[in-house]
Amino acid sequence: MTTFIHELDGWPNLRWKHARVAAPLATARLEQGRLIGQLEALGFEVRDDAVLRAITDEVVKSSEIEGERLDVDQVRSSVATRLGLEVAGLKRADRYVDGIVEMMLDATQQYDKPLTAERLFGWHAALFPTGRSGTQRVKTGGWRDDRSGPMEVVSGPVGREWVHFVAPPAKRLKSEMRRFLDWFNAEEGTEPVLKAAHSHLWFVTVHPFDDGNGRIARAITELALARSERSPQRFYSLSARIREERADYYRVLEQTQRGSLDVTPWVVWFLECLTRAVQSAERELAGVIARTRFWEKLRDVSLNERQRLMLNRLLEGFEGKLTSSKWATMTKTSQDSALRDIQQLVDLGVLEKDTAGGRSTSYWLAQVERGP
Repeated sequence: MTTFIHELDGWPNLRWKHARVAAPLATARLEQGRLIGQLEALGFEVRDDAVLRAITDEVVKSSEIEGERLDVDQVRSSVATRLGLEVAGLKRADRYVDGIVEMMLDATQQYDKPLTAERLFGWHAALFPTGRSGTQRVKTGGWRDDRSGPMEVVSGPVGREWVHFVAPPAKRLKSEMRRFLDWFNAEEGTEPVLKAAHSHLWFVTVHPFDDGNGRIARAITELALARSERSPQRFYSLSARIREERADYYRVLEQTQRGSLDVTPWVVWFLECLTRAVQSAERELAGVIARTRFWEKLRDVSLNERQRLMLNRLLEGFEGKLTSSKWATMTKTSQDSALRDIQQLVDLGVLEKDTAGGRSTSYWLAQVERGP
């Protein structure tokens, strides 16, 4: 019979080999500092854009890890509204999206506030405003009670299920979570980034809620990372990186929860994943800088909303070839208006035209200066 780490003598005293985590920790810390330093040297507009993108990615990708797809435009709108950012073309977010965004912003904007059971209950209620997950009723405002059986993570067809993990029984949750929260709020002890890795594993192992444990674990991780940087501003998304490496994420979690209290492999994986997340944000920052410089050059040029919309689409990486027909469809305008819009941008040197011509004539942005 499989033994999980929460059943071992000595739980929850997780440990790791400091010699093995020292180098990846130093690298992660170096990348964190480099990214923050780059952004501090830039204007508020660039920083606001980076924060909006990072938090939007965090919310969207954290849900995708659990197999749920959110409307990106709704998430972006909700984040911008709550941060007081002026963004064109905002789309009204529904109650569910607003709830998920509120959870993430509470975790990051209020990183210096204690993490309490009441705060976690509020996050959980925000994730499940109707008290349901799909067709299943979810208990909010309290820890799970296991009335429908033990909390298990399973996969596979009915009759051939594979049990990946069995969480501690509900009768242990009150003491388990009291111990976790006391440790998490203690000011002394574990290095902050290592604490983020530790808290993520500890929380998902306890699995205190009926549903939403993964998303809340990642919100706690974001809170811990904000504490490590002593800043509410998030410039990178760890969940976006985890989403790219989802199979490895679940593999290393399962192996760790079936192993010993020495969780060195998990800590090393977490630090390396964090480093990749920050490096990805650095590459994205170069694009943000390029877009900012692009619009600065057009500051005194009169453009209509259709042109601004399509130029932003091109700057963000338009897939395929841009034609006048696609322009007309995407901006909900006539073919003639699309051609006039495009020709003006060609005359200004903003767009370049395919010399082949004909009905399938395509256009692309003139060379955009890239950031460092």
